[in-house]
Amino acid sequence: MKTLRSVLVPSTHGLRGHDAVRSERVVRLMAPSFRISISAGLATERFGVGVASSRKKTRLVMAMQSGIEENAASSTSLPAAEVVATWRNAQAVCFDVDSTVCEDEGIDELAAFCGAGEAVAAWTARAMGGAVPFEDALAARLALFRPSAKTLANFLETRPPCLSKGIRELISKLQLTGRDVYLVSGGFRQMIAPVAAQLNIPSENVFANTLLFGDDGEFTGFDATEPTSRSGGKAQAIEQIKKEHGYQTLVMVGDGATDLEARRPGGADMFICYGGIVARPSVVAGADWFVTSFTDLIESLD
Repeated sequence: MKTLRSVLVPSTHGLRGHDAVRSERVVRLMAPSFRISISAGLATERFGVGVASSRKKTRLVMAMQSGIEENAASSTSLPAAEVVATWRNAQAVCFDVDSTVCEDEGIDELAAFCGAGEAVAAWTARAMGGAVPFEDALAARLALFRPSAKTLANFLETRPPCLSKGIRELISKLQLTGRDVYLVSGGFRQMIAPVAAQLNIPSENVFANTLLFGDDGEFTGFDATEPTSRSGGKAQAIEQIKKEHGYQTLVMVGDGATDLEARRPGGADMFICYGGIVARPSVVAGADWFVTSFTDLIESLD
């Protein structure tokens, strides 16, 4: 295996011209297979493609570098003061689960358990990058392996949740300081329930999809009435949360396009992109803050 290299990935959402202040973090990639430069006027964008490791699989990710050398890790800057202020003032924080709270994509792991891992993972990459509507990708992925209730039970028994490094400490600190924590996921309640239990998150604070089974335990589909079963659904779930609890400031933390969509009027007030598992360029570019370690968020609460 080749030596890991560091690539700086800037987040410039909402920033203009030479006044832009970049929030940069280091994304670990295996040595890129190629590098290209695209020049536009005075700006040169460099793109590196590499493979980021995760539990039991590798994922192809692309990182963007704007005129910054790879070995310039020491030049990373803090996010804008107003971004940190919003984070500190958050009354509630909603977390995505797959590739954020947990190291893997739950549906990919379940599919691999059923022998359809590669085909389903390809659909997941497209869905999380925003290339296809989430509801279409969800239906297509489930159709590839149609898990039974028994298979799901066996999976849950043999594959306990693998929490991302630092997430337990972050959620604990949020809870201890009086902030409410929610899990808002395009994954499945049956698989997320053990995660919520480990993190002391009540079941009523979990918004996710539900696998449906017939009387014989055979797969029949998923509950399409859940807002998280479709594109834009996380924003709807968050709007519901804010309306019911009266939160003035709510932050969304995640890695995918559906998490970025949650930040809209009436929805999340800020989106933090977590790239510790996989960094998706379009999501990184749209984030208010990009981090690859939950330590950054923990320390910023002090």
